Amino acid sequence: MTPPLKIIFVCLGNICRSPMAEGVFLHLVRQAGLEDKFTVDSAGTSGYHEGELADQRMRHTAERHGIQLLSRSRKLLVEDLDRFDYIVAMDRENRRNIESLIRPQAPHGKIVMMRDFDPKPDSPDVPDPYFGGNQGFEKVYQILLRSCDRLLKQLVQENGL
Repeated sequence: MTPPLKIIFVCLGNICRSPMAEGVFLHLVRQAGLEDKFTVDSAGTSGYHEGELADQRMRHTAERHGIQLLSRSRKLLVEDLDRFDYIVAMDRENRRNIESLIRPQAPHGKIVMMRDFDPKPDSPDVPDPYFGGNQGFEKVYQILLRSCDRLLKQLVQENGL
């Protein structure tokens, strides 16, 4: 049996975008009956909110769409770059922060941008809804739903799952 693909979604604080991406991706994986094919996590490039649940506004947005966000914020570790097959950055700044952790000559997972999978990208970045109103959280959910759906389909196709 093939080991599960390991995917980690990464934003700044791991309380808005990356836990929503984790929750949406897991939801899609469950709907497809592929739970044994994926290991999914999320992290932040900062440790500002270590141990906290996702932002309440993001949890409410997820719940409106039948998704529960249960993970707790944690900081991305150097070891995560070796442990995960795909490191999915929510924006360019966090991608740069991820890349700064790469050790020369060490194996690491493929670093990709979440919006690379968005069929309707209007920016390379998933916007951070933290300082905006509730509509920003819904917008992020819609972006992540489209992007995670395409990411899952691509991974299934590429890996014959």
